[in-house]
Amino acid sequence: MCQTTAISERRACYLVGISRTVLHYQPVSGIKNQELQQRIVDLAHERRRFGYRRIHALLRREGVEANHKKVFRLYQEAGLAVKRRRKRHGVMVQKQSLSLPSSPNEVWSMDFVSDALASGRRVKALTIVDDFTKESIDIALEHGISGQQVTRILDKLFTLEVLLKPFERIKGRNSQVKH
Repeated sequence: MCQTTAISERRACYLVGISRTVLHYQPVSGIKNQELQQRIVDLAHERRRFGYRRIHALLRREGVEANHKKVFRLYQEAGLAVKRRRKRHGVMVQKQSLSLPSSPNEVWSMDFVSDALASGRRVKALTIVDDFTKESIDIALEHGISGQQVTRILDKLFTLEVLLKPFERIKGRNSQVKH
């Protein structure tokens, strides 16, 4: 544009909307990037659990001056990624099917529920429900319910109810009390 018209380089860059530094920019040869990328690939194969951040730290220890963003870009271009660990599943155990109660007071379920008062103080409730009749046997409301309080509440309920079967606790989402 400057050669065909009689305007200065500064004015031409202003009219086009680019910086003069962009006009004179000479790209750095890709040889250094290729060498750096090859070193990143070598380090990644040596240490498979290292991501780009730790590889960047290793490169800095070796004296390579490279920005972490450049290391990330070259790491991505090389198609490297840390393999995600598989989620370990627990040992498969056959679950016992829960027997349905055939009469009242045969199976009880208990659950902890918590809420907050308007003052912000927490309130916890222990609810105990008969699984056959679906009626609430007891609701204990306290600011904090300890294990000793739970046993005291259950002991009180057991003395009130007629116990025909021995006490048994089944683990699950909601705790169940069988007696």
